[in-house]
Amino acid sequence: MVYWRWAVLFLCLLVFCSMAKADSIVFVNDDRLTGKIGQLVDGKLTFESDLAGTLTIDIANIATFSSDEAIDLHLEDGSILSGQVAASEPNHIAIGPGRRIEFGRIAAINPPPEPAPKWTGEISAGYTSTAGNTSTDAINFSGSMKKRTEKDRRTISADFARGRQENPNTGKKTKTEDWWRTKAKYDYFFTEKLYGYLDGRYETDDIAQLDRRVIVGSGAGYQWVESEAMNFATEAGLAYKIEKYGNNTGSSDEIAVQLGYNFDKKLGKGIDFIHDLTYYPSTEDFADYYLTSTAELRAHFNETMFTNFKVILNYDATPAQGQHKTDTKYIWGIGWSF
Repeated sequence: MVYWRWAVLFLCLLVFCSMAKADSIVFVNDDRLTGKIGQLVDGKLTFESDLAGTLTIDIANIATFSSDEAIDLHLEDGSILSGQVAASEPNHIAIGPGRRIEFGRIAAINPPPEPAPKWTGEISAGYTSTAGNTSTDAINFSGSMKKRTEKDRRTISADFARGRQENPNTGKKTKTEDWWRTKAKYDYFFTEKLYGYLDGRYETDDIAQLDRRVIVGSGAGYQWVESEAMNFATEAGLAYKIEKYGNNTGSSDEIAVQLGYNFDKKLGKGIDFIHDLTYYPSTEDFADYYLTSTAELRAHFNETMFTNFKVILNYDATPAQGQHKTDTKYIWGIGWSF
């Protein structure tokens, strides 16, 4: 009998200890619940109760709470406190000796770790064809990728289009469009808004007699807005520009000023607008400049599929002999986000 009494006493002590170490929530109606505090994210607190299981409780329904184990308390000002929490007056908790924290200052409790940065991007393509009195075919492709971390941002993009038209008398097909371009850019953030950048472009256009245009630039930018709904940044720097033309025009290389901006905004549910512009005036003659701009409307069918319409405007103040200064390209396609 003595052994049984000691066993019962030991079990009672275990139960008492587990109850004594339990976290506690006091609701606004003075009800109490014991268990284990999980996470507080977006105003919702997860709580493991021995009686009710896992609960998700709106913090507006909680008067105060306590924790017998250390928790990580993330405040709205970005500071992080760690330690045991004691119950306090309504809408408050106490952490450490005499320090009361109002619920409105709490951003999160034991938040999950931030997901590792990864590459995201889009790929789109289009095809058109006609047959009969005229016989034409054209294809286009666009792709872009971006990776954003706390300290830097990497972007890569490429566009390509090719079109042909058949002469009904000879059956010979003539190119109507044959160009491609690619761009890579690296941004390093010195502060939350201010960053330095290094970028490079390569493009060619057979119809415009442009064998190649290579631009390498660097400078500084300012990220005025960065959010899910809108992004806007302006940039200024210097660039080294090389152009080689066909049609006996020759080639040129020069140092240019580099000025530009990048903008995108969600216009509505599933509708995005993306726009950028970069201006390269020569340091020797500001009247000799190259300007490139892209505007795109993107309509999403679902989380991954979309259709887009893109306009690319290039203006070269000194084009190849016999070619126009302005080139405007219109691209429609179906795309996939990843």
